[in-house]
Amino acid sequence: MSRYRRGSAVLLLLAVVLGGCATLQQLAALRSVSFAIDSIVGGKLAGVDLSNVGTATDLGTLDAARVAASVAGGNLPLEFVVNVSAENPADNSTAAEMVRLEWTLLLDDRETIAGIIDDRVLLPPGEPQIIPVAVQLDLMEFFAGAAPELLGLALRFAGAESEAAEVKLRAVPTVNTPLGTIDYPATITIVSGTPTP
Repeated sequence: MSRYRRGSAVLLLLAVVLGGCATLQQLAALRSVSFAIDSIVGGKLAGVDLSNVGTATDLGTLDAARVAASVAGGNLPLEFVVNVSAENPADNSTAAEMVRLEWTLLLDDRETIAGIIDDRVLLPPGEPQIIPVAVQLDLMEFFAGAAPELLGLALRFAGAESEAAEVKLRAVPTVNTPLGTIDYPATITIVSGTPTP
Protein backbone atom coordinates (compact mmCIF):
# COMPACT_ATOMS: atom_id res chain seq x y z
CA MET A 1 0.00 0.00 0.00
CA SER A 2 1.40 3.41 -0.94
CA ARG A 3 2.16 6.00 1.69
CA TYR A 4 -0.66 8.18 0.30
CA ARG A 5 -3.25 5.40 0.52
CA ARG A 6 -2.06 4.40 3.98
CA GLY A 7 -2.36 8.02 5.14
CA SER A 8 -5.88 8.31 3.65
CA ALA A 9 -6.94 5.10 5.38
CA VAL A 10 -5.63 6.38 8.71
CA LEU A 11 -7.49 9.69 8.26
CA LEU A 12 -10.70 7.84 7.36
CA LEU A 13 -10.36 5.58 10.40
CA LEU A 14 -9.68 8.58 12.60
CA ALA A 15 -12.77 10.36 11.25
CA VAL A 16 -14.93 7.31 11.96
CA VAL A 17 -13.53 6.96 15.49
CA LEU A 18 -13.98 10.66 16.24
CA GLY A 19 -17.45 10.61 14.71
CA GLY A 20 -18.26 7.56 16.81
CA CYS A 21 -17.08 9.34 19.96
CA ALA A 22 -19.17 12.39 19.08
CA THR A 23 -22.14 10.13 18.44
CA LEU A 24 -21.72 8.47 21.84
CA GLN A 25 -21.50 11.93 23.44
CA GLN A 26 -24.72 13.00 21.71
CA LEU A 27 -26.48 9.81 22.81
CA ALA A 28 -25.23 10.23 26.36
CA ALA A 29 -26.42 13.84 26.32
CA LEU A 30 -29.88 12.80 25.14
CA ARG A 31 -30.05 9.96 27.66
CA SER A 32 -29.58 12.47 30.47
CA VAL A 33 -32.25 14.87 29.19
CA SER A 34 -35.39 14.77 31.34
CA PHE A 35 -38.87 15.21 29.88
CA ALA A 36 -42.05 16.25 31.72
CA ILE A 37 -45.43 17.75 30.89
CA ASP A 38 -45.07 21.40 31.88
CA SER A 39 -48.62 22.56 31.15
CA ILE A 40 -51.74 21.93 29.09
CA VAL A 41 -53.20 24.98 27.36
CA GLY A 42 -55.61 26.04 24.62
CA GLY A 43 -58.33 23.54 25.47
CA LYS A 44 -61.36 23.62 23.15
CA LEU A 45 -64.29 21.22 22.99
CA ALA A 46 -66.52 21.43 19.92
CA GLY A 47 -65.11 24.91 19.43
CA VAL A 48 -65.92 25.96 23.01
CA ASP A 49 -63.01 27.55 24.89
CA LEU A 50 -62.38 25.59 28.09
CA SER A 51 -59.79 27.89 29.62
CA ASN A 52 -62.29 29.52 32.02
CA VAL A 53 -64.51 26.47 32.54
CA GLY A 54 -64.03 24.48 35.73
CA THR A 55 -67.28 22.48 35.74
CA ALA A 56 -70.22 21.88 33.42
CA THR A 57 -72.20 24.55 35.29
CA ASP A 58 -69.68 27.18 34.15
CA LEU A 59 -70.79 26.75 30.54
CA GLY A 60 -73.16 29.32 29.13
CA THR A 61 -76.41 28.21 27.53
CA LEU A 62 -75.13 28.56 23.96
CA ASP A 63 -71.86 26.74 24.69
CA ALA A 64 -73.69 23.90 26.47
CA ALA A 65 -76.05 23.61 23.49
CA ARG A 66 -73.07 23.48 21.12
CA VAL A 67 -71.46 20.62 23.06
CA ALA A 68 -74.78 18.73 23.30
CA ALA A 69 -75.41 19.16 19.56
CA SER A 70 -71.95 17.87 18.76
CA VAL A 71 -72.49 14.77 20.91
CA ALA A 72 -75.90 14.23 19.27
CA GLY A 73 -74.16 14.41 15.89
CA GLY A 74 -71.82 11.57 16.89
CA ASN A 75 -68.53 13.43 17.31
CA LEU A 76 -66.94 15.67 19.91
CA PRO A 77 -63.71 17.33 18.73
CA LEU A 78 -61.27 18.09 21.51
CA GLU A 79 -58.08 20.05 21.01
CA PHE A 80 -55.35 21.29 23.32
CA VAL A 81 -51.61 21.81 23.44
CA VAL A 82 -49.36 19.72 25.68
CA ASN A 83 -46.27 21.76 26.56
CA VAL A 84 -43.42 19.30 27.11
CA SER A 85 -40.40 20.54 29.04
CA ALA A 86 -37.06 19.05 27.97
CA GLU A 87 -34.11 19.77 30.25
CA ASN A 88 -30.49 18.89 29.65
CA PRO A 89 -28.81 18.92 33.11
CA ALA A 90 -26.53 21.87 33.82
CA ASP A 91 -23.62 19.55 34.64
CA ASN A 92 -23.84 17.86 31.25
CA SER A 93 -20.91 19.03 29.11
CA THR A 94 -22.61 18.32 25.77
CA ALA A 95 -25.61 19.97 24.15
CA ALA A 96 -28.18 17.58 22.71
CA GLU A 97 -30.01 18.29 19.46
CA MET A 98 -33.38 16.59 19.13
CA VAL A 99 -34.58 16.49 15.54
CA ARG A 100 -37.72 14.39 15.86
CA LEU A 101 -40.25 13.32 18.46
CA GLU A 102 -42.67 10.48 17.78
CA TRP A 103 -45.49 10.54 20.31
CA THR A 104 -48.65 8.71 21.32
CA LEU A 105 -51.23 10.39 23.53
CA LEU A 106 -52.63 8.47 26.51
CA LEU A 107 -55.77 9.71 28.27
CA ASP A 108 -56.65 7.85 31.46
CA ASP A 109 -53.99 5.34 30.33
CA ARG A 110 -55.97 4.72 27.13
CA GLU A 111 -53.95 4.96 23.94
CA THR A 112 -55.51 7.48 21.55
CA ILE A 113 -53.83 9.36 18.71
CA ALA A 114 -50.21 9.54 17.59
CA GLY A 115 -48.09 12.09 15.79
CA ILE A 116 -44.60 13.27 14.92
CA ILE A 117 -42.80 16.56 15.58
CA ASP A 118 -40.03 17.16 13.05
CA ASP A 119 -38.74 20.46 14.48
CA ARG A 120 -35.12 20.70 15.56
CA VAL A 121 -34.72 21.54 19.24
CA LEU A 122 -31.29 22.39 20.63
CA LEU A 123 -30.99 21.45 24.30
CA PRO A 124 -28.06 23.34 25.84
CA PRO A 125 -27.06 22.24 29.35
CA GLY A 126 -29.07 23.94 32.08
CA GLU A 127 -31.59 25.60 29.75
CA PRO A 128 -35.04 23.90 29.78
CA GLN A 129 -36.85 24.09 26.45
CA ILE A 130 -40.60 23.88 25.86
CA ILE A 131 -41.79 21.65 23.03
CA PRO A 132 -45.47 22.28 22.17
CA VAL A 133 -47.40 19.17 21.09
CA ALA A 134 -50.69 20.13 19.41
CA VAL A 135 -53.41 17.53 19.93
CA GLN A 136 -56.72 17.13 18.06
CA LEU A 137 -59.00 14.13 18.50
CA ASP A 138 -62.63 13.04 18.53
CA LEU A 139 -63.30 12.32 22.20
CA MET A 140 -66.23 10.06 21.30
CA GLU A 141 -63.94 7.80 19.30
CA PHE A 142 -62.23 6.72 22.51
CA PHE A 143 -64.76 7.40 25.30
CA ALA A 144 -68.50 6.79 25.65
CA GLY A 145 -71.06 8.70 27.64
CA ALA A 146 -73.63 11.48 27.63
CA ALA A 147 -72.71 15.11 27.02
CA PRO A 148 -72.15 16.01 30.73
CA GLU A 149 -69.87 13.00 31.27
CA LEU A 150 -67.84 13.73 28.15
CA LEU A 151 -67.59 17.39 29.11
CA GLY A 152 -66.24 16.32 32.51
CA LEU A 153 -63.61 14.17 30.78
CA ALA A 154 -62.63 17.03 28.49
CA LEU A 155 -62.23 19.37 31.46
CA ARG A 156 -59.98 16.86 33.22
CA PHE A 157 -57.82 16.48 30.13
CA ALA A 158 -57.69 20.02 28.76
CA GLY A 159 -59.67 22.45 30.92
CA ALA A 160 -58.44 25.04 33.37
CA GLU A 161 -58.83 22.55 36.22
CA SER A 162 -57.53 19.57 34.24
CA GLU A 163 -55.78 16.81 36.13
CA ALA A 164 -52.62 16.74 34.06
CA ALA A 165 -51.60 13.42 35.58
CA GLU A 166 -54.37 11.86 33.46
CA VAL A 167 -52.56 13.00 30.31
CA LYS A 168 -49.40 11.18 29.24
CA LEU A 169 -47.24 10.98 26.15
CA ARG A 170 -45.43 7.83 25.15
CA ALA A 171 -42.53 9.09 23.06
CA VAL A 172 -39.38 8.24 21.12
CA PRO A 173 -36.99 11.19 20.65
CA THR A 174 -34.43 11.16 17.82
CA VAL A 175 -31.06 12.86 18.22
CA ASN A 176 -28.78 14.29 15.55
CA THR A 177 -25.19 12.98 15.51
CA PRO A 178 -22.16 13.32 13.21
CA LEU A 179 -23.02 9.89 11.80
CA GLY A 180 -26.69 10.67 11.19
CA THR A 181 -29.88 10.58 13.23
CA ILE A 182 -30.32 7.95 15.93
CA ASP A 183 -33.53 7.04 17.78
CA TYR A 184 -33.61 7.10 21.55
CA PRO A 185 -32.79 3.57 22.74
CA ALA A 186 -36.15 3.07 24.48
CA THR A 187 -39.68 4.47 24.53
CA ILE A 188 -40.24 6.93 27.38
CA THR A 189 -43.46 7.94 29.09
CA ILE A 190 -43.80 11.68 29.72
CA VAL A 191 -46.07 12.71 32.57
CA SER A 192 -46.81 15.88 34.51
CA GLY A 193 -44.39 17.12 37.12
CA THR A 194 -42.15 14.05 37.12
CA PRO A 195 -39.14 14.38 34.79
CA THR A 196 -38.55 11.22 32.78
CA PRO A 197 -34.87 10.57 32.01
